[in-house]
This record gives sequence, structure tokens and C-alpha cells, in this order.
Amino acid sequence: MLYLYFSIQEKIMNLRTVNVIRYVTPLREGGSLPALADADDGFKYVVKFRGGGHGTKMLVSELVGGLVASLLGFRVPELVFINLDEAFGRTEGDEEIQDLLQASRGLNLGLHFLSGAFAYDPVVTSVDAETASRIVWLDAFLTNVDRTIRNTNMLMWHKELWLIDHGASLYFHHSWQGWERYAQTPFAQVKDHVLLPFADEMDKADEYLKKLLTDDKIREVVDSIPEDWLNWDNEEESKEDIREVYYKFLTTRRDSSCNFVKEAQDARKTFI
Repeated sequence: MLYLYFSIQEKIMNLRTVNVIRYVTPLREGGSLPALADADDGFKYVVKFRGGGHGTKMLVSELVGGLVASLLGFRVPELVFINLDEAFGRTEGDEEIQDLLQASRGLNLGLHFLSGAFAYDPVVTSVDAETASRIVWLDAFLTNVDRTIRNTNMLMWHKELWLIDHGASLYFHHSWQGWERYAQTPFAQVKDHVLLPFADEMDKADEYLKKLLTDDKIREVVDSIPEDWLNWDNEEESKEDIREVYYKFLTTRRDSSCNFVKEAQDARKTFI
């Protein structure tokens, strides 16, 4: 299907921009209250709203996480910037949803809706060691705390595994201070990763994936963050400074990957 899947060969910063034309239904998952919506390109999208949860920081996590996953060769539904008109949502009967829509006017983020997909279940579907190790590496790199047995954030669609929902990544930016320390620390939450029991090729994954995350590619990912999403009233840094911190965090974390790889390998010993 057209526009469905990012490929490594595509320039990942060239995200399309579409407009919401119809709010279909809320997807009551977590505190961000995403929704299914129709856009003016004829497709349906799962929309992540700037007015929900952690605001635009969540959108940054979703964007950076999705782009990095795509860059590393994983199947990720196409990400698009999605505009929400000022008048949109005024007729919504649910006051909570109406407030969310009104607070989300402007640029939001959408993920192409995979109709008919179902949640990955490790009991039903096995994942090979190479794939499992690479996904664990990705989530440890991004410090994504939300790929657990309770909420795998993976879908099976046409018998293929797709990664979704990276909004819980990069949690350092919710406190922001001390990012240098966070960039080099192990990822203790990896012990809860749904694929960790199958991830016995972490060294191979580390060697392979680090080569794909070049400085230029990381810069390209960071430069894709809209300036409008970097308006943080409680931070003293300029937009340029914030963008630079993201770049330095990601490059430092890549270069310190031995720390989180060892943490994952040590955590796996509890399954052996």
C-alpha cells in the first residue's frame, strides 16, 4: 500500500504533512488519548496529540523513536505531520476529547493505521534471536520503557512484525538536567522487555546497528523535529540548544552502547 512503510533508502526527514478531516474514534490507551482520524490524503491515521500527556515532548519521542527504528531497518507505519484546524473538534460531545482537540491545534503526529493488525503475543508468535536482539538494542538505545509483556507495542500485520508507539522513549527529557549521565547509563528497565528472553545475539546486534547510526543520520533525525515542538516554557535553552542536546544524547548513547548491552546480557541470565 502507498505511503505505508519507511524504507532505509528514503530520506527520513521528508515527512509528508496532511490535514485531519474527520475524528473517527478515541483510542483510550494511557494518558495521551490518541485517536483514529481520517486525513485529506484518503488514509486513516492514529493521531498523537500535542495537547495530551507530556505535550510535545511525547511527540518528539514518538518522532525520533519511529525514525530511528525505521533507519535501523524495522517495519514502522509511516509517520506524518498532521495538522489540526482551529475549528476542529468544536462539535465533539465529549468534553475531555473536545479539550484535547482544542489544546492540540496546529502540528501533531500521525501513524498510518494498519487495518486488521493485531497485538503481538509472544506465546502465539515466535521472534528469531537476531530480530529480538536488534529490537531490544533499539529500545535500550532509546530508553523506551514501554515494550513489555503487558503492552508489547508491536503488531502483527500480514504475518510481519511492526513496531509502534515510541512515545515513552527518551525519558531523560522530562527532567532534562543531567542528560550526559543518562546518555551513558545502562538501561535497567530492559529486564522487563518482552523480547529479552529471545535476545541472545546482543553483541552482533550492537556491532551491526551502530554502523547504521552514523553522525549524519542522527543529525538528520534530530533536524526533523519541528521547531514548534521545542517551545518549552520551563527550559532556559534555545530551540537550537535543545536540538543540539538531542543530537549529543543520541551520539553519546550510541558510543556508550556497551553499557546497555551488558545490562541486557546480565538481565538475560535470569531466564537461563
